[in-house]
Formats: sequence, C-alpha cells, structure tokens
Amino acid sequence: MTDEEMERIATGFCTRTLPREEWTHMAHFSTALWLMLRRPDLVPERDMPGMIAAYNESVGGVNSDTSGYHETITQASLRAARAVLASLPDGATPQAAFAALMASPMADKDWLFTYWSRERLMSVEARRGWVEPDVTPLPWA
Repeated sequence: MTDEEMERIATGFCTRTLPREEWTHMAHFSTALWLMLRRPDLVPERDMPGMIAAYNESVGGVNSDTSGYHETITQASLRAARAVLASLPDGATPQAAFAALMASPMADKDWLFTYWSRERLMSVEARRGWVEPDVTPLPWA
C-alpha cells in the first residue's frame, strides 16, 4: 500500500467518509500507522476509541456489547503497530511501516487468538475495556 493510499484511507476514516466496505483489517492497521506517523496532534491510544465508535455509527454500525468498537482489540493492535514502528529506522514512511506490519503475524486477521482465547477476547468485558491475554503474554508492553 502506498503512502498516498494510506493517507486516503486514514483521512476518510477521520472525516467519516471512508466507505464501510473499505474499513478492513488492513485499513485499521494502515490508519493506525499513518496517524502515528503523520498526526502528532493525536494520541491513538486515547483518541482512536472515540474515533472508531463515531466512524462505526457514521456508516450505520452500532457500538454495543456484541458489535462495533472493541477496546481490547484496538489497544492490542495499537501496541502491535507501535512495536513495528519501534523496530524501524527513524524517518520510516507509512508505506514502509505498513509493509513491515504486513510481513508479520499481525497480517493475519486472527493474530489476536495467539494471545487470547476466543471466549475471553469476544467477551463483553474485553469489548468494553482492556483485558490481559489468557493464552500467552503479548511480546510488547
């Protein structure tokens, strides 16, 4: 994915104009990386929960105990994205960061099940707030 495509996706997400069908696993990571590298005014760990919930609603989604925004998935994914960025040289482009992330286990949309059981990760508790992994600890703090 190019820097320009990442910017288009992230901007569409931020302005809530990105078509719902484009808000994929890859788009989530692309947006997180782009925001981390290009929007120093945002703190993704703080700001993305509200941004994701608002985006979901803008495309007709519902944020409930069974769908929409998920705190543990969001925060784990942001930790993963930060770990990828930390492994890259200073000045890495969004495109380079995305390529590195996509070359990692996080490219698989089920990567979280390496760390959490399906039951724990899909729980209301995990959707509403951070829950620690119950299979194996995350490799990043």
